[in-house]
Amino acid sequence: MLNLLTRPCPAAAVEQLRRAGLPPLLARLYASRGVNRHEELKTRLAELLPHAGLLHCDTAATRLADAIQRGERLLVVADYDADGATACAVAVSGLASMGAQVDYLVPNRFEYGYGLSPEIVRLAAERRPDLLVTVDNGIAAHAGVEEARRLGMEVVITDHHLPAQTVGLPEALIVNPNQPGCPFPSKNLAGVGVMFYVLVALRAELRRRGWFAPPRSEPNLAELLDLVALGTVADVVPLDGNNRLLVQQGLRRMRAGQARPGITALFRAAGREPGRASVYDLGFVLGPRLNAAGRLADMSQGIACLLAEDAAQALPLARELDRLNRERREIEADMQDQALTLLETVDVEEGWSLSLYDPAWHQGVVGLLASRLKERHHRPTIVFADGGDGLIKGSGRSIAGLHLRDALDRVDKRHPGLLLKFGGHAAAAGLTLRRDDFPAFTAAFERVARELLSPADLERVIETDGPLEPEEYRLEHALMLREAVWGQGFPPPLFHGEFRVEGQRLVGEKHLKLRLSGGGLAAEAMLFNRDEPLPEGIQATYRLEVNEWNGRMSPQLTLEHWCPLECTTP
Repeated sequence: MLNLLTRPCPAAAVEQLRRAGLPPLLARLYASRGVNRHEELKTRLAELLPHAGLLHCDTAATRLADAIQRGERLLVVADYDADGATACAVAVSGLASMGAQVDYLVPNRFEYGYGLSPEIVRLAAERRPDLLVTVDNGIAAHAGVEEARRLGMEVVITDHHLPAQTVGLPEALIVNPNQPGCPFPSKNLAGVGVMFYVLVALRAELRRRGWFAPPRSEPNLAELLDLVALGTVADVVPLDGNNRLLVQQGLRRMRAGQARPGITALFRAAGREPGRASVYDLGFVLGPRLNAAGRLADMSQGIACLLAEDAAQALPLARELDRLNRERREIEADMQDQALTLLETVDVEEGWSLSLYDPAWHQGVVGLLASRLKERHHRPTIVFADGGDGLIKGSGRSIAGLHLRDALDRVDKRHPGLLLKFGGHAAAAGLTLRRDDFPAFTAAFERVARELLSPADLERVIETDGPLEPEEYRLEHALMLREAVWGQGFPPPLFHGEFRVEGQRLVGEKHLKLRLSGGGLAAEAMLFNRDEPLPEGIQATYRLEVNEWNGRMSPQLTLEHWCPLECTTP
């Protein structure tokens, strides 16, 4: 049978939420995700945590206000993923709306790697800025900050990544909720969220100075929230209450037809409707198209799309991002086929980790492949591609129970010089090795995985919300769940049950359309990417979703995992 674990659901919290007016289904889902009182479900922008609690945010605002009033040249240095791209667009749009002279620079990952390196600083210096502003990077840029100072440029760092424990912070003005001494309650802001907070503080400072006297007008920073929502979801940061509020506000703007031209164009290029925007669209439709630019080409294309002033300018850029994403999917599929062929020679169940390398693999896609293989085999996985000059660059994804960056740190301490560079966090990390050291690293990482994991950690457990009650199988509930904000740390609802397969037929040549019954529930269902019939009885996990066909909507279950009744494996 499937290895299922039903989320605990405190009865007192459910009752409190129901008394506050929440529908019973939503009350139990929220209660099982740690929401105890209706007051925790903040939805109004006025309920956003104040910027005053974010260490150095007001100081950064003062420095930026000085720069604007003096006419200094600002240069935003971005990262090449969706969070970095949206943070860059927020910075450029927001600063320009307040009168700043601002431009941006995004490193090409294949030429310069990540972050504010000395090479990037020297490239930035060619534009003769007075002040560099990093977004989604910089907390570890000691050498880059020193180079900027040598060349006569100041640096304001806005970041959200964890600083290294063994060295201090760069000598710059830093806004990061995860830096030591910062009391900001939400440590889960994405890079785009940090930059948004800096702009809120900057507007308040300029307002205090009387900067917005006519003919200048005060900008409406809420117009940036579609970007904030996209970057927050795409970066898979935990959706605590503050982040959920930011995402909810951004989705509302999209659904109301108030999204910026670049985001509307991304919806159109993907064949999606912004009026029905959901967290799924941000994480699995728009985010990958934006990330494709950074993975295969240059993220400046993605940023240009986000900054486009009208549809005529945005749509060609969005279509190019869509093309790059299709190319990325083809590359990833080929790499996955090659990896699975390679794994046929390995007994995956005997190992506690996976380390794979192929000289033909694309450096920009190894992280996605590591994620796919980690999900498939439930092992911490690191995938490497050639990095040039005898080096290989890897990207890893981990399972619960193994903090990936800490595991790599343990490898590094035991084998000095083996890892030329590494960094990351609990779930994901990147590293660089000499190509000839790959076998030594594989063995060292496997030893560390065996020390840090237990046999129970290697067993996949599927957490669910229990069965869906018959009276809960309704269209209004499916629509309600689609419009709510779910994500990392606040997972979308997943139910489970045992069913009799009353009917099944193949649709679209590779999907099964099902009629299921069980536990008093009779429902239509879909199982995607399977063309072989199901047995008469199954155990399944499923989501309650909306089926739209010929202009009509109806509730539908979408199966995520299944196995025959009385099975031993899924």
